[in-house]
Amino acid sequence: MLLGAHEGIAGGVSTAFTRAEADGADCLQIFTRNARGWAAKPLEAEEIARFKGEAKRTKLPTAAHSSYLINCCSEDADIRRKSWAGLADELGRCEALGIPSLIFHPGSHCDEAEGIRLVAEAMERALDAVPGKARLLVETTAGQGSSLGWRFEHVAAIRDAVPAAKRRRVGVCVDTCHVFAAGYDITHEAGYHRTIEELDRVVGLANVRAFHLNDSKKPLGCRVDRHEHIGEGAMGITPFRFLVNDARFAELPGFVETESRWKENIEVLRGLVRRR
Repeated sequence: MLLGAHEGIAGGVSTAFTRAEADGADCLQIFTRNARGWAAKPLEAEEIARFKGEAKRTKLPTAAHSSYLINCCSEDADIRRKSWAGLADELGRCEALGIPSLIFHPGSHCDEAEGIRLVAEAMERALDAVPGKARLLVETTAGQGSSLGWRFEHVAAIRDAVPAAKRRRVGVCVDTCHVFAAGYDITHEAGYHRTIEELDRVVGLANVRAFHLNDSKKPLGCRVDRHEHIGEGAMGITPFRFLVNDARFAELPGFVETESRWKENIEVLRGLVRRR
C-alpha cells in the first residue's frame, strides 16, 4: 500500500507536495478549496500549472477530499442544492488539476432508499457537468445519526444507482475508523478476512480505489466518527498490519487523517510492512 496523509494547502494547493515530502509520504490527499465554507474562488491558471509541475516533479499520487459541508441527500432543499453544485465544482477542480479521485461522504437522510436515490442523482449530475477522467469515490461512514454509507450495501446501492454509462467513474474509499465504528471487526485475523470478503462480495474490490487509515477513539460498533493516531485507539495496531501487507491493496493509496503527527503515523504504518 502507498502510505500518505491529508496535507494542508495553505499558500495554494501546489504547496501540499513539499509537506508530503517532509512527511515521507508516498501519496497525498488534499482539499481543493475551503472545506468549511460554501464559497470558493476559482483556481488560477498559474496555480494549476504549479500544481501539475509539482505532481510531475514528485511523482506522488494525489486524491482530493470534498468539503465537510456537502450533504448530497440532505432533506433541506437549499443545502442539497448547494451540495450538488459543490460536488460538481470540486470534481471540476480535480479534473483541472489532474487529480484522479474526489472522495466524499454520501450524507444523511432519514429515508435510506430516498437518500441513496438523491446521492446517485447528485453524482450523475456532477459527472455530466464534468466530462473527463476524474472519479467520485463514495466513502464508507461510521453511521452517526441518519448517515448513509455505514453498511457496504449502502455504498454498493449508491454506485449501482448511477447510470451504467457513468459508473466507470464511480469508486469507493474505505475508512478503517468508520468501518470499525460501523461494526465491522477487523482487529483479528478471522474478522479482517471476513470483512474484506464481504467488501468484495457486496462492493467488489476492483471498485475500491483508496483507503483512509485511522484508528478509532470509540469502541467497535459505536457508530461515532472519532479518529485516533495509528495503534493508539480502540482498534490497536493489528488491523493496520493486515492492511499494509495485503497484496490486493499494494498499489492503492492509504491516507492518514489524524489531526496531526502525519510523519509519525506514516512511519508507524511503514514499520508494519513485512520485507520481501
